[in-house]
Amino acid sequence: MDNFVVSARKYRPQEFDTVVGQSHITQTLESAIKENQLAQAMLFCGPRGVGKTTCARILARKINEENGEKGEQDFAFNIFELDAASNNSVDDIRNLTDQVRYAPQVGKYKVYIIDEVHMLSNAAFNAFLKTLEEPPPHAIFILATTEKHKIIPTILSRCQIYDFKRITISDIINHLKDIAEKENVKYEEDALYLIAQKADGALRDALSIFDRMVTFTHKNLSLSSVSDNLNILDYDYYLNITDLALGNDIPSLLVSFNEILKKGFDGHIFISGLGSHFRDLMVAQNPQTIELLEIGEKTKEKYIVQGKKCTSQFLIDAIEICNQADINYRQSKNQRLTVEIALMQLASITSSQSELKKKSLA
Repeated sequence: MDNFVVSARKYRPQEFDTVVGQSHITQTLESAIKENQLAQAMLFCGPRGVGKTTCARILARKINEENGEKGEQDFAFNIFELDAASNNSVDDIRNLTDQVRYAPQVGKYKVYIIDEVHMLSNAAFNAFLKTLEEPPPHAIFILATTEKHKIIPTILSRCQIYDFKRITISDIINHLKDIAEKENVKYEEDALYLIAQKADGALRDALSIFDRMVTFTHKNLSLSSVSDNLNILDYDYYLNITDLALGNDIPSLLVSFNEILKKGFDGHIFISGLGSHFRDLMVAQNPQTIELLEIGEKTKEKYIVQGKKCTSQFLIDAIEICNQADINYRQSKNQRLTVEIALMQLASITSSQSELKKKSLA
């Protein structure tokens, strides 16, 4: 039986052009290598799972390859990785700076990648300052961190800073589609959207969830199975709640909310998600803003249809009611009642609006 390799490792990019969602970084680095203008100390900062260490490894390999092509030499011995989370003492940094003095036997550069650099102690930072300011010509330092604000200013001022951004949902979706096709995984596009939204801009998280879902669904990713496993309310729940609110059906709303609670969903997540749903309906009403709707095509059609049923004023009032319930939820001693009051208010919006119309006509 072969060992299973997670997708984050199996499909880790080996070239800059395969890095997902960080073209502003990869193009700058490629240009710096080509023009021979690469800084000797660089800081890669940004959220987790967006490609900082991957880009550092690609850069470390490429700067020793002649003319941008793979040479015959193996430059693995020129790359040194240090995890500052577990090697954060002064002695660890002194051992590293002692190695820096020696030139590489093969290739032109020795590259030192220090991951989670914000975990270094202040004493370790200070021990590193002089080497970072005046490194030998054969040494290049690549520091990576998720928390730039924890790094002392004297280190920041000695580095060329590259800010990595969260990866967009569309980029994550396209990457997941490529992997699904390579792995012969059947999928519904809406299911991939749920995975991408759950990952919150981190591609590594998305790939980890994807692997889990592939195992759970036996290589058949459907919207219902993914939403059940991730404990996410399906879009259809919110669409149904909205129809009931438009129909002023308070009893059915309370029964539907009770069923949602019985299935183990949290009331706070429900009311927060319902507010986002009304926002999405407002976005779906206008052709100019519909591209802001980050959901699959089938679900998008449902949102457009329901958006036509709602007035702008209804959606504005609904968003305000859900937002207020979201704020009050944690402080409430009867949290279920807080959500139920919000649902009753939602069901009363259109009835109160119709009553006002009748009064004005009279």
